[in-house]
Amino acid sequence: MSSFVETKGLEQLTNSPMEFVEYNKKQLSRIYPKGTRVDSSNYMPQLFWNAGCQLVALNFQSLDLPMQLNLGIFEYNRRSGYLLKPEFMRRQDKPFDPFTEDIVDGIVANTVKVKIISGQFLSDKRVGIYVEVDMFGLPVDTKRKFRTRASQGNSFNPVWDEEPFVFHKVVLPTLASLRIAVFEEGGKFVGHRILPVSAIRSGYHYICLRSESNQPLCLPALLVYTEAYDYIPDDHQNYAEALINPIKHVSLLDQRAKQLAALMGESEECAEKPRESLGRSRSDASSSPPEEACRPPPALLSPTRTPSVAPSQVQRDDLIASILSEVSPQSVEELRQHKAFVKLLKKQYRELKELRRKHMKKICSLNKKQNAQLSQVERSRQRSREGSPRGSLGSMDAVRQGQGQELQEWQMQGLLQLREAQHQLERDCKQEHLHQAQQRLREIARDCQTAQLKKLKEIGEKEKKELQKILDRKRHNSITEAKSREKSKKDVELTEINRRHITESVNSIRRLEEAQKRRQEKLLAGHQAILQLIEEEEPRLAAQLEHECELESLSLPQEIRRYLQEELDGSISNGHPPGSNACSSPGEEELTVL
Repeated sequence: MSSFVETKGLEQLTNSPMEFVEYNKKQLSRIYPKGTRVDSSNYMPQLFWNAGCQLVALNFQSLDLPMQLNLGIFEYNRRSGYLLKPEFMRRQDKPFDPFTEDIVDGIVANTVKVKIISGQFLSDKRVGIYVEVDMFGLPVDTKRKFRTRASQGNSFNPVWDEEPFVFHKVVLPTLASLRIAVFEEGGKFVGHRILPVSAIRSGYHYICLRSESNQPLCLPALLVYTEAYDYIPDDHQNYAEALINPIKHVSLLDQRAKQLAALMGESEECAEKPRESLGRSRSDASSSPPEEACRPPPALLSPTRTPSVAPSQVQRDDLIASILSEVSPQSVEELRQHKAFVKLLKKQYRELKELRRKHMKKICSLNKKQNAQLSQVERSRQRSREGSPRGSLGSMDAVRQGQGQELQEWQMQGLLQLREAQHQLERDCKQEHLHQAQQRLREIARDCQTAQLKKLKEIGEKEKKELQKILDRKRHNSITEAKSREKSKKDVELTEINRRHITESVNSIRRLEEAQKRRQEKLLAGHQAILQLIEEEEPRLAAQLEHECELESLSLPQEIRRYLQEELDGSISNGHPPGSNACSSPGEEELTVL
């Protein structure tokens, strides 16, 4: 066994990488950190794992990224301490270059997709959370860093549901590791998980996170969707897509046939036009060419047009109708029940209620001042009446009655002017609230419609899979029946079953896609109608609000009189004189009156 300091190991790996790999096939190599790492930092062990080094020593007191990667790698074998090197690093007959960018002979490269959907119990603080996805392996496979957007203050159950991160070409899946790490918006580490690429399976996964020391965390977890499949070069991408999705390939061929048919039809029309112009000078009977000559040849017409509907087509349509689910746009009433819209209405109600409470307080304060002045005038009148002779009491009563009416009118006008100013403020507030509510309703409608279209796409994929399962089940039943027959007819019938299954699958999925397209167009039309309805509703609601405010403005004098009368009745019942300073606090009855 030979020991190399990391600088010497890097020198060997840089100058003679293939020889270093061959050396490690026969000898043991130990790599250790250089002495100048006084801060106990670590180098990336993946560099020396790519060359087949058996012992890669690290500073265990530093839980940095290299150490986390080391702990995650040795989790594969239940921490037993040993991992078997890949076969191509142990074979004596094949060399290996750790800096290769081409596909290794005998190794199937992979394509990996990772979609971060949501998280649960990531932090107990109201901070933004984001996720980083990294790939470690050969230099050509190492990619950093894919990152999601930060959640807006939601760390308890954030939802991202963004486009998947794609690692297009992973040359050596057996040496590659996928790291999914969660951080707070300020960069604080929350948790991570390191997964071997060779062990990733397609589907939804609930990943429990680990701490920096690779210890399981109790609650933090991520919901992700992963795909791992064989890598297909760009040169063969079209051929592979035709094998994976023959419906799209056949539809492309049909589209080309239609275009060719249209081109042939236009060419024939252009050829007939000169002959038609020449024939018109001779006679009308012989001038116009036959109508059939301008049509494209029957062989170039779309094969989907049939003069009659076959029973099998009716059965396929019934099958598609049974699979296809109905999706209708959300109505305006349903949008008004949305949580964000109801929250805004409650906020506006509280603001308007607080504004009215302040207005009522000002009216009560003004009324107190007016009552104090009226009480002072009434006391002065009482004193003058006591000092005047009895003969003049009648004339003084008449004068006092006239002055009392003037004072009441003055009190009425003062309260009415204040109430009219307050009513104008309330009207402006209501108009602003209406505009805000309609704007929020439009935003909610667009967000809900976007989510519904996204959900519709997922439903479409599920419907295709369900249709394919039904057709595969039908094919399996047919094959089971064919195997019970004679051997001479069995092979021919199996071939016919497979051919019929492919044709039926292509036609059925094509019809399903057409039905899904019509459904989506109908849904988009419904979405536009809902948005148009919201736009047309705002002027009507504004006019209705203006009419209600006008009626309230006309009834303000009656409200003031009723308020003064109720206050007068309350003062008399409580034992106070009519002009005394006994204004009660603004209660629920006064709020309802105003």
